[in-house]
This record gives sequence, structure tokens and C-alpha cells, in this order.
Amino acid sequence: MGAEARVKELKLDLPPGIKPVGNYVTGVRSGNLLFMSGCGPRLNDGSAITGKLGEALTVEQGYAAARQVGLNMLVNIREVLGSLDKVKRVVKVLGMVNSVPTFNETPKVMNGFSDLFVEVFGEAGRGARSAVGMVTLPGQISVEVEMVLEVE
Repeated sequence: MGAEARVKELKLDLPPGIKPVGNYVTGVRSGNLLFMSGCGPRLNDGSAITGKLGEALTVEQGYAAARQVGLNMLVNIREVLGSLDKVKRVVKVLGMVNSVPTFNETPKVMNGFSDLFVEVFGEAGRGARSAVGMVTLPGQISVEVEMVLEVE
């Protein structure tokens, strides 16, 4: 089953796409690699999930925010490629978590993103990953993710 069919089967509520807010593009394809710009946890109403992990947000709330980033990333990938079915595999994910200095559960938060990509792409959705804590992220969003994909 292809990724587009999985999205429908899972009844994922993909948000509307948005234009980049700075001087950059959503994704750049170079050969068979797609480099996706950082993406945050924007909700369907246009607001974003904000706040620091270990202060305003729990690990569970961070997981949900990272999953929302994943939904937004799926929309961005589809906009760049035309179809999620063109994704061959996730190569690398960089997850940035807005957190207090003592927060040490960034991998648990980032599982929200990674679990979604495995649901949609199967084992091809499991790639190399870094999960790091940040002092701040743009607009105080709770999670930001950038990634590299192998594509057809």
C-alpha cells in the first residue's frame, strides 16, 4: 500500500499548506534526495503549539506537538513532490525541541514525529535521527523538524 492510501486509511487530518515565512523554500530536490526545511507544529486553525518542554509542556504534550509537525511535514512533502508515493525512504531527521536546560527526554518527544512516519511509510519511514534540545525556537514553537528523504 502506498503512502497516499495509508494517509486515507489512517484518516489523518492533514492541515492546509502554508507558504514559507522567510526567504527560503519548503524543500529542495537534488538528484534523488529531497531536503525539507524546518517545519513547526501549526494547527489547522493557523495557531501553533508553543511552550518549553519541562516547563509549560509535558512529554505527552511534546509528543503530540511533534506528531503535528509530522502532519505538517507530510503536507509540505506532498506539495514539493506532488505525491507522498514518490518517497522511497526517510534518510535523516533532525528534531529540535524547545526545552529547559535540564529536560532530557527529547527522544521521547521526537517519537511523535517518527512514529507517524512509520505509520505512513512503514519501515521506509524509519531513518537516522537526532533529537536535540534548544533554548528557543521561532515564535516559541515547541518542536521543529527538518529532514532528508530519498525520492523517486
